[in-house]
Amino acid sequence: MNAKLPEPGADERAHSDHLAALLREEIASHGPMAFSRFMERCLYTPGLGYYSAGKAKFGADGDFVTAPEIGTLFARCVVRAFEPVLASLGPDADFLELGGGSGAFAEAALLALDAAGRLPRRFMILEPSADLRERQRERLHAALPAALFARAVWLDGPPEQDWDGVLFANEVIDALPTTRFTVRDGEVYEEYVVLDGDGRFHRTDRPADALVSGAVRHVERDLGRDFENGYRTEILPQLPYWMQAVAGSLRRGAMLFADYGYTRGEFYLPERTDGTLRAFYRHRMHDDAFYLPGLQDLTASVDFTGLAEAGNNAGFGVAAYMPQAPFLIAAGMQEFFENDYLMLTDEAARYKLAQEVKKLTLPEQMGERFQVMLFAKDIEASALPEGILAADQGSRL
Repeated sequence: MNAKLPEPGADERAHSDHLAALLREEIASHGPMAFSRFMERCLYTPGLGYYSAGKAKFGADGDFVTAPEIGTLFARCVVRAFEPVLASLGPDADFLELGGGSGAFAEAALLALDAAGRLPRRFMILEPSADLRERQRERLHAALPAALFARAVWLDGPPEQDWDGVLFANEVIDALPTTRFTVRDGEVYEEYVVLDGDGRFHRTDRPADALVSGAVRHVERDLGRDFENGYRTEILPQLPYWMQAVAGSLRRGAMLFADYGYTRGEFYLPERTDGTLRAFYRHRMHDDAFYLPGLQDLTASVDFTGLAEAGNNAGFGVAAYMPQAPFLIAAGMQEFFENDYLMLTDEAARYKLAQEVKKLTLPEQMGERFQVMLFAKDIEASALPEGILAADQGSRL
């Protein structure tokens, strides 16, 4: 028990104990479990995983706050960035959001798209969690006019038929089950989870397979140096396959990913010797990945150079890359803020709006820690947002 973290209630503890028992059974039956598998089970086991059960995840009552939860400015800026793309594709263009969270982004985005006259044919939400899907549906049904709500479509998996449009993902890549690895005496080892004599989860290392070893060696070649002996961190060897799965049917259009992370050189700094893996429980960040399985979020930062490579392999080009603050500014945040501020007469509401801007843009908040990457495929350069292209920092990749 971590004495610094809040105690769960009896029902929560029973929930976590149930998932922990299943994890122990799998390890006892099949041997050491790759950490990526452990993370996948903790987050996505039906009915028990963090994203698959009924516990509140987002906002003040959850474990963390995402940009769309703070207010509507973030979603409106994303819509502004996509407007020229949607205009170029015409009325049959679709909008796909990966992982709809609480539904806050979809609500604000649909209203903004309507106001801009750029409603997509369908606003698709790819949400594997049945619990979150129902929460999103209830929220949008209550908040939107019937005609807007009718545009919303929930998907269990990526579109199978070719489609044109835009894809958006906020804090999705960081939640992909990550592989942990270390290098010893020039050899690559993958981190696994085993049980100690008391049945507690414990880390161990095993020789990495060809997929993981190949991904690590690729990063070393790209960095121009070998990892130091004992260096431990994360990698997503499955990212190119995941990207092809979710975006392979997007024939023409653009994709925008927002997440916390770094360029490859920054991600794998020699001094970052234990990677970026962390856990979030009731707005407290800590480093015990084994604490209360199913009740806490597990996450790792994104290697945006790796994300760019995955997009390239799926047939997309990187149109722009930058921290979140310059992206939001280039996408019209100042205009939205000024208009909203003038419309508000309550000082408390004005203060809240100002705090929203600070949270999204200040370097010590989300402004520098979060990065944004825009991809494009088979569309004219004139269909991309001019201001965002001008702010591109892709040379850092």
